[in-house]
Amino acid sequence: MKREYHKWFSPFLQRNMEMLVFGHSGASVLFFPTRTARFYDYEDWKVIESLRSKIEAGHLQIYCVDSIDLESFYNEYSHPHYRIERHLQYEQYILQEVIPFMQKTNPGTALISAGCSMGAYHAVTTAFKHPHLFKKVVGMSGRYDVTQSMGDFRDLLDGYRDENVYFNMPNQFMPNLGNPDIINALKKLHIVIVIGEEDAFLEDNKYLSSILNSKGIKNDLYIWHEEAHRARYWRKMVQLYI
Repeated sequence: MKREYHKWFSPFLQRNMEMLVFGHSGASVLFFPTRTARFYDYEDWKVIESLRSKIEAGHLQIYCVDSIDLESFYNEYSHPHYRIERHLQYEQYILQEVIPFMQKTNPGTALISAGCSMGAYHAVTTAFKHPHLFKKVVGMSGRYDVTQSMGDFRDLLDGYRDENVYFNMPNQFMPNLGNPDIINALKKLHIVIVIGEEDAFLEDNKYLSSILNSKGIKNDLYIWHEEAHRARYWRKMVQLYI
């Protein structure tokens, strides 16, 4: 299995960013890490290994990007206004640096956005805001409004709300979405949402699916047994859904 390490200084983030790329051809998968995790964790947790056959067959090329969650949503020392602004800088890094790199490396292929846990939030939010860029999105064990406390998971913005917060929480902006161009683009997007029946985010996932259904946007919601919020489950999920 081909494996490449990449690192460059990001103008949008003003820091070095790292990435691992697995595979030589096939659909390009933008794979966001879990909560505060790193670009190498999916490899360490054997999630990439579970996709080896698809990667070696040339069906998938996986781009494991790094996280800056500790500088954005999980930076408790920063005012929430700056947390969401840092997140928006990360979004620009993805849109203006990572995706062009993917398109240059593997041109003319379908683009898939995917992630687990907090990575699912990043994957779904990015795809829903920019659906024209993607063919498919897969969110596994995610929550889609990080301002809502769920189980042991707190509001990551400590009650702060503004326009940037609203437009970066799918469960907030999707109910009021009326732009026909974006809705039509979302209807062309293959949307897969996966959650465990005992996961604290279960109702959040059901709500997102219901919003999409109400707008005629097809989506596949899969509810697994138990909490299913661990790498041993994600190793199975990626085989089925990516």
